[in-house]
Amino acid sequence: MTTMRTSKRLGPALSARLRQVVIISVICLALYCFLLVPDHSLDSSRATMADNTFSHPHSQPPSNTGKHPPALLNNRFLTQPQCTSAFPGLTKEIDDVVAKGPFTLPRNPHGLGPLVARIRAGQLSILTHARRADLSADMLQHRSATLHQIAAALLTAPPSEPVPDTVFAFNHEDDPKSHALSYSRPADAAFNGAAKRFFAVPHFSFWAWPVPTVGSMGRAGAAIAAVEARHSWSAKVPKAVWRGTTWFNNARAGRLRHDLVNVARGKPWADVEPLAANGSNALAIEDFCAYRYVVYTEGVTYSGRFQYHQRCASVVLSPPVAWMQHTTHLVRPVFSNRLDGVIRTPISTASHGGAGHHGKENELVLYPAPWVQAAWPTSYDPRTEANMVFVAPDWSDLESTIAWLERHPSIAAGIARRQRELFDGGGYFSPAAEMCYWRAVIRGWNSVAKTDGQGFEELEEMPWEEFSLKEIHK
Repeated sequence: MTTMRTSKRLGPALSARLRQVVIISVICLALYCFLLVPDHSLDSSRATMADNTFSHPHSQPPSNTGKHPPALLNNRFLTQPQCTSAFPGLTKEIDDVVAKGPFTLPRNPHGLGPLVARIRAGQLSILTHARRADLSADMLQHRSATLHQIAAALLTAPPSEPVPDTVFAFNHEDDPKSHALSYSRPADAAFNGAAKRFFAVPHFSFWAWPVPTVGSMGRAGAAIAAVEARHSWSAKVPKAVWRGTTWFNNARAGRLRHDLVNVARGKPWADVEPLAANGSNALAIEDFCAYRYVVYTEGVTYSGRFQYHQRCASVVLSPPVAWMQHTTHLVRPVFSNRLDGVIRTPISTASHGGAGHHGKENELVLYPAPWVQAAWPTSYDPRTEANMVFVAPDWSDLESTIAWLERHPSIAAGIARRQRELFDGGGYFSPAAEMCYWRAVIRGWNSVAKTDGQGFEELEEMPWEEFSLKEIHK
């Protein structure tokens, strides 16, 4: 009886304590579930990742382009599910070429053509390659940088997802080659028919670009971030900026770069100059981001500066892109002819002849051309979707387009912001995305490339480690 009376007397105190214990336990369990237990798709890398949900890159714009944490962006060991979750749409170029079906990789006589390499048990070796004496110092750097990327992708492959054994061809020249890994592919379907197999891969600069104005991708990214931190949209230089060599044009583009310099010469909205022979007027790649508008021009094919410009919160202005790099499909352009009030003005050729030459006005080129309409079928809403602006390829509406954007600063700032949020904040140029893409493109290549019976087994292999010391420098 005494014991029962004591229990009744202590009951309320025990109940209060039990309630406290239960509440604290529930809170702890919730914290554990939401903060400490890793996502199933992240268990092998132990990376943390914000819950970003993207729509398909060719339907609606990404619903969340919030910045990924550095732990994710620098994680080179992501699995395939992690890659897909973190970087939606990254592998579209691979998916499209794989969908064309199998092809045979022939062995070129005398080892001519693209470099041929083998992957076996996660190890890279070289089968055929151009001699050092036949390549410029720049070409050797480009080839070496890309092979370093491939070796890194193999080294960082998750043990649960080994990279398949395969033989592949890699073309390090600007002009892409079918049946090979190349830095770009033609956007015009007339040059990318059913028999063509262009496998677009990350540019060599993702490893490094040893020129004073660029350096490594990491250095450039950090420098661009510093510029962006110092410059709001209103604080940026209200001009369009460009530097480059005027003679570096694709035959189909005509005098694209030369015409740009002529159109912009002496205009208050332009800081457009041909690059001086001694580089005295060159800009560090991050300094382009201090301008509101950055003009992008393709070269013989693509231009390697594109991915740097896309990291700026600036509006990139370009004729419709004709050469697709591995992430160009993420561009959502608004065509200048869809901006109310933008007009085209025929460009005079007077400047071609210098002083004393009257010249004549050129006829306006067709814009957009049929191939452009097929390659870029959608003009996105500049207020909510667009992250780049396409202008006429003869630059006849460049001035009018810039004036329109200056009259609509909130729209212009939105286009610029969406670009940086997607490509930089979304991590598509990060080390993690780079490794994800390389392993995906090797898997994609292996799924369709047929090499049996082509004589590759007869070739002597040079391990990458040996090749990297013998064959990459003049």
